Amino acid sequence: MDSGVTAWLLTATALVFLMIPGLAFFYGGMNRSKSVLNMLMMVIGALFIVGILWALYGYSMAYGASNGGFVGSFTDYFGLEAALAPPGPDEAYPLMADVVFQAMFACLTVGLIAGALADRMKFGAWIIFAAIWASLVYFPVAHWVWGDGWIEMMDIGGASVIDFAGGTAVHINAGAAALAVCIVLGRRLGWPKQPMRPHNLTMVMLGAGLLWFGWFGFNAGSAYAADNTAAIAATNTLLATCAAGIAWLIVEKIRDGKATSLGAASGIVAGLVAITPACANVTPIGAIAIGLIAGAVCAWAVTLKYKLGFDDSFDVVGIHLVGGVIGTLLLGFLASDIAAEGGQNGLLYGGNVNLLIAQIIAAAGVLVYSFVLAGIIALVMKKVIGIRLDEEDEVSGIDLAEHAETAYELGDSGAGGAFAGVGHAARTKEV
Repeated sequence: MDSGVTAWLLTATALVFLMIPGLAFFYGGMNRSKSVLNMLMMVIGALFIVGILWALYGYSMAYGASNGGFVGSFTDYFGLEAALAPPGPDEAYPLMADVVFQAMFACLTVGLIAGALADRMKFGAWIIFAAIWASLVYFPVAHWVWGDGWIEMMDIGGASVIDFAGGTAVHINAGAAALAVCIVLGRRLGWPKQPMRPHNLTMVMLGAGLLWFGWFGFNAGSAYAADNTAAIAATNTLLATCAAGIAWLIVEKIRDGKATSLGAASGIVAGLVAITPACANVTPIGAIAIGLIAGAVCAWAVTLKYKLGFDDSFDVVGIHLVGGVIGTLLLGFLASDIAAEGGQNGLLYGGNVNLLIAQIIAAAGVLVYSFVLAGIIALVMKKVIGIRLDEEDEVSGIDLAEHAETAYELGDSGAGGAFAGVGHAARTKEV
């Protein structure tokens, strides 16, 4: 056992865990003041239930012996007893270090979906959905991408799929599910005509900062060693995110006349999402290019919900689905064996089109599977138990209705707080 590798994995695990409260702050600040506690509870509730399911059968489904490339053996690691043994002579870290590291990915991915469903989904229904979606979608998809499943084993003319830290398994997966469920759930009362501005932009910026901090563990930790690959992944994570923030603010300035703090926070997340699958396989210039493209395209994509009519409350689709697709597909152009020694080259580095084809197949496969399954789960739950809050409770506030609490005791009008700036106004009215 290599104590340095083990220490790095456990450190990366703690960093990724910090992303979960960071996500809660990021989403919570964007919510109206009468609904902020429920959003925090949705993210933390997903952590609770998915963490338990990961130990019972999730890790086994993701990393057990493959059944036809679709899902891992349900029994290989059921209850994690088989993961308790110390590492063998040729193993650098205990298996349990991998278990807890990957548990953070599972919990965070499910929590990402919550941002599309703000203000209107029953808390109990959300917990049930989180459990079912994790079991039927996330665990199998994690196996596809990282557990010797069909995506990891795909060979298109010698090219294989690159997804270093979760562009498909995490971001496309969660974004597609968010789109399906927010369509089934329906629009918030008053949306899009009534402004629904974030109640606390300081909280949003804090959440974005915690996400960025934790993302170094998310990406660099996926190297499974404190080595050159981890250093490249960490550097590219920094560069792409900076570039995406700049690009988002430029689009805002041109479109709305102002560069906003909400735009900066959103650009940060867009850059982090897009670089996730590519962080160890592109050069620093490639990372900057991915960030610039993702920041600009996602800043435009978040306005599509007004034209298409789906109420994705906090732009999970526009940032995570679109950003995940951008990062995954751009690898077909920007992957470089200069960054990943012995790796694959994209079209701009002398490669052929086969890598791009492989990336497209992987992205499309995860997108369609997650969208269809999430939609079916939500539709069945809607018919059987009901998932939408009553109108009266939605008007008075989901915090009171579902949790018998309010976030603030003074000056809480429930109307969404102070004016959030021109940039957000462009995202809360038809454009």
